[in-house]
Amino acid sequence: MENRKKDHINQAFNARVEKDAADKRFNYEPLLTAHPVDKLAPFSFAGKTMRLPLWISSMTGGTGKAGNINRNLARACNEFGLGMGVGSCRILLEDERHLPDFDLRHIVGNESPFYANLGIAQLEQLIEEKATDKISRLIELLKTDGIIIHVNPFQEAFQPEGEIIKRPPIDTLQEFLENTDARVIVKEVGQGMGPESIKQLLQLPIEAIEFGALGGTNFTLLELLRSQEKELKAYEAFGKIGHTAEEMTKMVNDVVSKSNTYKCKQLIISGGITHILDGYHLQQKSKLTAVIGMGSTLLKAASGEYEELKGYLQQVERSYQLASSYLRIKNEIEHF
Repeated sequence: MENRKKDHINQAFNARVEKDAADKRFNYEPLLTAHPVDKLAPFSFAGKTMRLPLWISSMTGGTGKAGNINRNLARACNEFGLGMGVGSCRILLEDERHLPDFDLRHIVGNESPFYANLGIAQLEQLIEEKATDKISRLIELLKTDGIIIHVNPFQEAFQPEGEIIKRPPIDTLQEFLENTDARVIVKEVGQGMGPESIKQLLQLPIEAIEFGALGGTNFTLLELLRSQEKELKAYEAFGKIGHTAEEMTKMVNDVVSKSNTYKCKQLIISGGITHILDGYHLQQKSKLTAVIGMGSTLLKAASGEYEELKGYLQQVERSYQLASSYLRIKNEIEHF
């Protein structure tokens, strides 16, 4: 106790929080709940069961280094009850020798949602070639619960090796959904989506929308950084275009409030979520069932030994438990 009191004296001035630094998104209610000691209750999402509402957003695939990262993330899925989308599986359509980097179901376990991932350009090409059975084969091969289709026209446009997208992605998605029984999640890759795209996606019978919003890893900017300096200067403004996760949550809520005909009823709120409170805030504001998606933050933690990732997720889990117990979302008038 004496050491603790010394620490209090030594750190008293460092522990001051200026009033203008206060997080104004929440009401803090310290009287209503005891400290949480139980694990979070399981819930259904994307066809399976999760315990911690955290989704590992699709990030990397097709390289040797990705194998260790993916195995660490898969192990975390099993231990913490997370959901997971792997990186692009395009390479498996061409060469199944890379299967070990993606063959994770035996590590993930059968309870957690686990999804493969392809780009809209690859889906368009498979439809054109009448070869969408390759997607069924991919799902069967990896024992996934479905497929994530990432929609990335800017990334493809600025990628030196990029594909030409010949049709509006919404048309490609509609045609695929009419001819598949697979569960489908649709996501962006770092710039989010505007209100018309959100409105049309919500009308499709897809499993979930993942935001991939502006604020996290931006794959358009990533491709521009790979380009020549002359091209970077000409196009870099495109990397700043997009919509934040907060904007997109409001877009979804607006559609849901005005119509009951929407078919998609689940969200993965991702893009710029670096602290669990950012995701918790939007999750609680969402009118649809939502989980919190993280990509690069988890990627960094998973790049080394598993124990580093495990320690980080234990902190995330405790943060979510404490937020659920003591924080209430302020309404718009209180917030602003």
